[in-house]
Amino acid sequence: MELNRFIDHTLLSASATESDILNLCEEALKYKFYSVCVNSSYVTFARQALGSSDVKVCTVVGFPLGAMSTEAKVFEAKKAIEHGASEIDMVINIGRLKSNNHVEVLKDISAVKRAIGLIPLKVILEISELSKNEIVKACEICIDAKADFVKTSTGFSKSGATLTAVKIMRKTVKDQLRIKASGGIRDAETALRYIEAGVDRIGASAGVAMMNNLRIATDY
Repeated sequence: MELNRFIDHTLLSASATESDILNLCEEALKYKFYSVCVNSSYVTFARQALGSSDVKVCTVVGFPLGAMSTEAKVFEAKKAIEHGASEIDMVINIGRLKSNNHVEVLKDISAVKRAIGLIPLKVILEISELSKNEIVKACEICIDAKADFVKTSTGFSKSGATLTAVKIMRKTVKDQLRIKASGGIRDAETALRYIEAGVDRIGASAGVAMMNNLRIATDY
C-alpha cells in the first residue's frame, strides 16, 4: 500500500497565490501524489505546472456551500474539464437534503454527472451538518445519481472527517461507490486508519507531513 497514491494534495484557501499553487504542484510531483485539488480558477495553471506527469488535477464545484443553482454547478464543472481537470468534487445541496427534498438533491447531482460523463464525480456530503440518517440518505441518493465517490467534508465547516461517519458511508454504499475522507487528516497514522476503514482517497493539505511521518516511522 502506497499512501501517496491515496492523497489528493489540497489547497483551497481563498488567499492561495499562484506561488502557493506552484509549490503545491511541485510537492505533488516530488511525492507522486494522486492529484492536486485546487479551486477552479487555478485548474489551467495547475495542469500546466504538472506538465505531462501522471498527477491529476481535481477541482471543486459549488464550493464550499453547495447552495448555488444546479445550472451554475454544471457550467463550472464543464469549464473545469475543458481547462484540464480530471476529477470533480461537488458539494451536495445541504439545505435541500435537510428539507427532505430528495428529488431536487438527486437532480442536482445527476445533472453534474451527466455533464461530465466518465470523469469521476465525488459528492461532498459535509457530514458535520448531517445526522446519521441524513448521511445514509445522501449516500443512497449519490448511488442513484451514478456518482463515483461520496466525500466526507469540505474542510470549511465545523469539523471534518470522522471514522464513525466513514463507517456509516461504507456500510451504506458497500462496493457501489468509493469514499474520500477529507478535513482534519494531518498525519500518516490517521490517514492509514481511514484507509483501513474503507477509504479510497484522502483529501489533505498535509500530504507532505504525512509522507515525512511515514518515512520516520519506517526508519525505526
